[in-house]
Amino acid sequence: MLTDGAGSHAHADAVARARLIAARRREAELAVRRLAGASAPPPLFLGWPDARPFAPGSAGFEASRRRLGALCRRLGVDALAVTARHEPHCDHEAAYELAQAVSKSAIRPVAVVEYIVWAQDSPGNGYRALRTAPMPLGARNRALAAHRSQITPLFGDGFRLSPEKMRMPAYDLLFERISRDAPHR
Repeated sequence: MLTDGAGSHAHADAVARARLIAARRREAELAVRRLAGASAPPPLFLGWPDARPFAPGSAGFEASRRRLGALCRRLGVDALAVTARHEPHCDHEAAYELAQAVSKSAIRPVAVVEYIVWAQDSPGNGYRALRTAPMPLGARNRALAAHRSQITPLFGDGFRLSPEKMRMPAYDLLFERISRDAPHR
């Protein structure tokens, strides 16, 4: 998880902000367990400030790149799925940049594939669409429902997933860049 998630809702003070961050972490952990099972490793939390990503080359960015790179080496990761470069959110763009930096600094090849969350269009020419194997919709819906802070008024007014985003197919669509000339929107 790239950011602390605190930017989704207003908070009166540092205590309220810390409560939201803790809730977002618990939600992510529960979602992963619902998708991958109780024996799945917990998510990695990088703790970047929400909606204020570190710039490529900055100390925070480089620390995260090294941490993720070490994890990829230790686990033998050969692909990273990340929000698409052309996503209309600064954190999603930063996640893409971080994945690219990890891939470029890897000792062995690490592919980067992109997925769309908010963008209206696919990345465009020069990309191949890959459809993942289907998952039981119940598991996907239960995982999404774990994110109560984003689908209920639990933390007051703030970000809420739209009903359209709550309906999801049984598969994901990933985009692999196959041409050097593919646009980076």
